[in-house]
Amino acid sequence: MSNTQDRIVIVSGARTPFVRARTVFQKMPASALGGVALREAAARSDIDPKLIEECYFGIVSAPAEGTNVAREAIFDSGLPSTIAATTVNRYCASALEAAAGIAAKIQAGQIDIGLAGGVESISTVRAIFSQAATDFFQDLAKAKTPADQLKHFSKFSPKMLMPLAPGIKEPTTGLTMGQSGDLMAREFRISREEQDQFAVESHHKAHAAWERGFYKSHVVAVSTPDGKIIDRDTDIRGDTSVEKLSKLRPVFYKDGTITAGNASPLTDGASACLLMRESQARALKLPILGAIRSVSTKAVDIKKEPLLIGPAYAIPHALKKAGIQWKDLDIVEVHEAFAAQVLATVKAIESPEFCKEKLGLDRPITERVDRATLNVNGGSIPLGHPFGATGVRVILQTLHELRARKKNLGLISVCAAGGLGSVMVVEAID
Repeated sequence: MSNTQDRIVIVSGARTPFVRARTVFQKMPASALGGVALREAAARSDIDPKLIEECYFGIVSAPAEGTNVAREAIFDSGLPSTIAATTVNRYCASALEAAAGIAAKIQAGQIDIGLAGGVESISTVRAIFSQAATDFFQDLAKAKTPADQLKHFSKFSPKMLMPLAPGIKEPTTGLTMGQSGDLMAREFRISREEQDQFAVESHHKAHAAWERGFYKSHVVAVSTPDGKIIDRDTDIRGDTSVEKLSKLRPVFYKDGTITAGNASPLTDGASACLLMRESQARALKLPILGAIRSVSTKAVDIKKEPLLIGPAYAIPHALKKAGIQWKDLDIVEVHEAFAAQVLATVKAIESPEFCKEKLGLDRPITERVDRATLNVNGGSIPLGHPFGATGVRVILQTLHELRARKKNLGLISVCAAGGLGSVMVVEAID
């Protein structure tokens, strides 16, 4: 994308407040939350909605009935039903992939204007039943006579109705994301104290950002079915401390280091942005937040590599495609699935050994990641992490901060299940 003069730009975007799952958004389905973000993203650009052609929208825990959430979110948004919609799932990088996908379609000339984003409603994820129960009821439906049905009922066992609680496990390894993160912390020798300190700093930065009005630039209030107005992220703890977090027990292993305090919480929320060519935005006299400079996604063998190390492999490729070096970056936004995962990624790209042995580089990507430019307004630990929505949340956060600082380049890094890592370089535009 960096090789084209007519850049793909993001002209506007918005996200809902991110809230802890099964709280204030509990009665709002994913499509309703997504509709709020999509409607606001379009409205903030003041574009004629009829010009929007397509929408890519991410979700990880999709409704069990197989709904195309992207399409339903378009309906719920009140935007024209002529906007085609596709649901995307690249785990935690889903919204980032949605934005990259729409940008690619614009660059290829398939469309001129598109929406991208994502949503997650952990609150509405339903428990599922065993395969035995599924087979039983499917066979029951095939029984043609009452006698056949009665005979089939003799095979029923109450154990079949024991629900399987929704979980977040890797099918390949059988480990949860948290377990994998804990093992990553051990491999990279990230201490509990380092993780807690990082988490506390992230909470404090997010709290300060809200207090100075930063998030008002792109967070839209949501009216819930019970009449409440939610206009702020609900999980930020501005008064937390290392002392408080140190009292929490490890969640995944008795001798582990990941706790509820240094990990991102299960969250409901949605985000969206509007993309087009720079020339079109200028012709329509629309404001421009920034441009996508490059995109890179890499995958690792999760039987041999840490599950969440993917971004370390994607970062050098994204920098090369953007025609820049790490030292050119003004802002770095790393998705905080866990404090351990962020700190391990930082350690990896600073390591001469890792960069040589794993990435084939003759020097580290950077000798030191400047903490003054890293997740400056807080990250997923305090803000929350709606899986399908985080990617665009980070895009908007990066571009708004670049504009506020009157700086130019930002790098976005998102780890994802399956050993995936997605990285995007964005640039501010005057």
